Amino acid sequence: MKSFVPVAAALLLLAGCGVKKDFVTQQIAESESRTDARIGAVDQKSGASAADIERLQQLTNELSKKTDMALNKASGFENYQVIWTGEINFAFDSWEVDNVAEQILNEAGQKMQNVKNSLLEVAGHTDATGPAQYNITLGERRAESAKRFLNDHFEVSLYRMFTISYGKSKPISMPDQQHAGAKNRRVILKLWGPMPAAN
Repeated sequence: MKSFVPVAAALLLLAGCGVKKDFVTQQIAESESRTDARIGAVDQKSGASAADIERLQQLTNELSKKTDMALNKASGFENYQVIWTGEINFAFDSWEVDNVAEQILNEAGQKMQNVKNSLLEVAGHTDATGPAQYNITLGERRAESAKRFLNDHFEVSLYRMFTISYGKSKPISMPDQQHAGAKNRRVILKLWGPMPAAN
């Protein structure tokens, strides 16, 4: 009987260790599961960020290609300077060219016809309303509307015009200023042409 007591105690101790081991194993498994879930969530967020970065990189590459094409077509670009600037404005959440904008674009088109090797920089901007990515797209649409108008009405070659969108990142009026939104909803036009030859 005396020898049975230590054996029973040992068995109970071992059984207790087994239960404790199972409990620890379960806790570790649950912790690993929670960690995996967190890693998965971080991976999803990282994937979204990577996708955004990749899209912006593609836009940058496309813009770079357009610019390179324009520069290759225009000999002596290093001697170019801004010879005319214009600005057109848009209604809220719109990229439609109105009558006032048409007058300014007509002036730009006539100057581009007169200066055959000129290039036009077309930069789209928006007000501060809405998400940044939406405003980048809206700025692109505004710049493309101006470009399309010049191509349709003046047959300006597309390689002579390059567009970019700054969205809401470059306001000229702050929100507390009067008519700030209307002033920021714009496309800036810069016409580049060769400097006159020195006498």
